[in-house]
Amino acid sequence: MKEIEILCWNVNGIRAAEKKGFLDWLQQMSPAILCLQETKAQLGEISQELQQPPGYYAYWNFPERKGYSGVVTFTKERPIKVENGFGIKQFDIEGRVIITQYPEFALFNVYFPNGKMSEERLKYKIDFYDGFLDFVDSIKARGEKLIICGDFNTAHKEIDLARPKENENVSGFLPMERAWMDKFVAHGFIDTFRHFNKEPKHYTWWSLRTRARERNIGWRLDYFFVTENLLSSVTVASILSDVIGSDHCPVGIRLRL
Repeated sequence: MKEIEILCWNVNGIRAAEKKGFLDWLQQMSPAILCLQETKAQLGEISQELQQPPGYYAYWNFPERKGYSGVVTFTKERPIKVENGFGIKQFDIEGRVIITQYPEFALFNVYFPNGKMSEERLKYKIDFYDGFLDFVDSIKARGEKLIICGDFNTAHKEIDLARPKENENVSGFLPMERAWMDKFVAHGFIDTFRHFNKEPKHYTWWSLRTRARERNIGWRLDYFFVTENLLSSVTVASILSDVIGSDHCPVGIRLRL
């Protein structure tokens, strides 16, 4: 029996996070695996220590577009297999998915699209959602144990944001986005934080423009979902709201395997 901690964080720019002490924080926390989203950097723009922090294997997915999107998974244990994307070119070019396979589970590090910019991007987000669900459903159907973490860019229920009524027509809390989250859960993916904690006022993102974090006017956009066959191994699900350095805070789970 072993215990491992997996953390997940949208850093809103890995180079900015490094300047704010990211590597010291990583060394201090020392999770078994750390999944980052919105790295917003290309390989040549990243310091050597950040490319592969001491004690970790590093797997990056860089988007074609510079200064945008991007994900990285830092892991102490070398995975059996690593894949970037889920096989649909229009989504894979944005560098939003890394899949690391371990003996006990497959881990999906995902930065889901933001739909606020335009109707076109909202459609892209929903199409991404649907394509991703089809992909993970096909793997789940084989009986594999899956962990899906990342910035989903949607608050699922009214409890998951401070001002639900004011945001009913804002992407991130639209009925169609929330309906997809309902469908995702109905397909057997369990929101680990809500499994343990049914209380309000737990958020993972706060607008930088309005000093919303000081007032805890936030949204819960970052999640760990697991398949039902892995739920009994999850002992803790947490939101690390005291960790600063981004407009998001990290989220985490502990597993006993």
